[in-house]
Amino acid sequence: MTVVIAWIVEGTWPACVDAARSHAPDDAEITLLHVTASEVPGAARGAYAGLLGRARPERDPGTRLEHLASASAGRLLDAAADRLGRPCTRSERVGRAEREVVAAAEGAGLLILARDGDRAHLGPRSLSPASRFIVDHAPCAVLLVWPEPAPSVDTIPPPPPHHR
Repeated sequence: MTVVIAWIVEGTWPACVDAARSHAPDDAEITLLHVTASEVPGAARGAYAGLLGRARPERDPGTRLEHLASASAGRLLDAAADRLGRPCTRSERVGRAEREVVAAAEGAGLLILARDGDRAHLGPRSLSPASRFIVDHAPCAVLLVWPEPAPSVDTIPPPPPHHR
């Protein structure tokens, strides 16, 4: 059985879900993957501890941010599962997105992700650094999709002067 991972990110997730519906075999096991960055709650926790002390851990803003991020991820995965319209697994991870996505793709047959950089032009800048890392390090086939219609080939930059 083929395992298909669709990386679900705010703003681009519908394109990934649509690609999974279109390209995953009928008998594929589809996993909708969301990764929450751990840096923001950690920074809030550190700022609170450094500025206000550790006397009241129940007031730690890092914990609240973790709960908000988890709830947001859950809603996003629910919306993605509804759009997919077929059985799937939902996976929530916390950490560096590029590392977590590559790790989740181990053993998969296909990883689906969307362009998340400059989407007004064709080219390498249409990928964020995290997506570039994932494309370069994925241990499986990668389907890279545009979240909206692709720009015209007229947006390709001209070759450097020494290659003309």
